Amino acid sequence: MNKYHMNGKLFVIGIGPGDPELLTLKAVRIIRESAVICVPKGREEGSSLALSIAAKAVSLEGREIIEAHFPMKKTMKKRGSAGAGRRGSADDELDAKWNDTVEAIKNKLNEGNNVAFLTLGDPSIYSTFFYLYDKLLELVPGLDIEIVPGVSSINAAASRAKIFLGLGNDRIAVLPANYMDDLGTVLETFDTVVLMKVNKVINEIVELLSGMGLADKAVCVSRAGMEDERIYRDIREIDREGLNYFSMVIVRK
Repeated sequence: MNKYHMNGKLFVIGIGPGDPELLTLKAVRIIRESAVICVPKGREEGSSLALSIAAKAVSLEGREIIEAHFPMKKTMKKRGSAGAGRRGSADDELDAKWNDTVEAIKNKLNEGNNVAFLTLGDPSIYSTFFYLYDKLLELVPGLDIEIVPGVSSINAAASRAKIFLGLGNDRIAVLPANYMDDLGTVLETFDTVVLMKVNKVINEIVELLSGMGLADKAVCVSRAGMEDERIYRDIREIDREGLNYFSMVIVRK
């Protein structure tokens, strides 16, 4: 038998942005059929938002839950560059947490369990899982992994704001909000610009858009699809101190 053969299968499941009714039928089925659920969370003492969303759509009774604590810190390391470049304490702490989670998943798969790793939105868009993906495949070449797409927060926010992201030959740019160096050039070049997780730089974004005459072309959606969702049609009226982490600005020219 191949020494890397495992009885269990790993499913990476996008559960959407917050509305439990946005889980796909496939996501619900796989969660229901998986013996082990792995969920990320930002604080060791906190709860998992992904788990709370899934629990509203499917019973988790009898499932073993692995809580993967990922500190909300930036890392100097890029995916696929293990051991390369500049490193710091944030990298080391993240490595330790990721390694703990990789080992836990590997052990459960070795026991013959299917594992469902839940991630907000869609796994292919800014998902922490892909750092684990590299580590898992490095440790266990040939590991059976299936990625199940989900509704992204980008699609959900545009839908909730009742705007389209693109038509015909429109050009769309999706950026993390801390991409500020040449944001003005991006705004001039693209028809639609989506800025994700804007809470820490909303003042700079409002100032830039106002200066470019684009403030009236922008909408901010906070916690799209969740019970406390907020939509700001005038970004100049945003509560800048209280803006939630899960907020994005869509600029549609």
